[in-house]
Amino acid sequence: MRLVLWDIDHTLISTRGMGRELSAIAFQKTTGMPMREQAAIDGITEPVIFRETAALHGLRTNRQDFERFSHELAEQHCLREAELGRRGCSLPGAAAAVGALASRADVLQSVVSGNVKAVAQIKLRVFGLDGPIAWGVGAYGEDADERADLVGLSLARAARYPAETVLVGDTPADVEGAQAHGVRVIAVATGKSSEQQLRDAGAEFVLSDLTDTDAFVRLVAAD
Repeated sequence: MRLVLWDIDHTLISTRGMGRELSAIAFQKTTGMPMREQAAIDGITEPVIFRETAALHGLRTNRQDFERFSHELAEQHCLREAELGRRGCSLPGAAAAVGALASRADVLQSVVSGNVKAVAQIKLRVFGLDGPIAWGVGAYGEDADERADLVGLSLARAARYPAETVLVGDTPADVEGAQAHGVRVIAVATGKSSEQQLRDAGAEFVLSDLTDTDAFVRLVAAD
């Protein structure tokens, strides 16, 4: 059995800037302040992004503030789901890769993402990538601040499935989170990180994208 844990943003999909717009709306609804700037987001979980963005605006926040923000963020994604589908896209090869793994009885697919679960579900549903995802095995932004903790939580949730685990992501944080638990990594240079940066972070395998479905599936199935 193989457990494949997908990152979402810039690995499977791109919102083409719409994610920031919706975050800004949710931020203002939560704090009462316009979001003038946003903290770094690549490889970072949603609670950390919210907390550090709030700090850039001179605000101190707590868990309740984040929960209000995550609720508003999910609500905005719901309200503008159709627009997200028009403006965003699934990345080249993503649908074929997910579909190819779904056809194999020895592969279970889930998600390890800094997105909160409700937003992760909307994003993959909009682009038709949600069907094979075992959501109960995944880990999401509301579960932990650190990527490595999310990987560990997903492994614990999947403990009933004896499985070799592979994480697919586009940032050094994905690579480091997987390595913290001895999980194999297939890194894809479809985000801001170059192939060399992903190799330097320790990725065992690096692909330019997911367009070579057969090569990707072979890497997933490799011992």
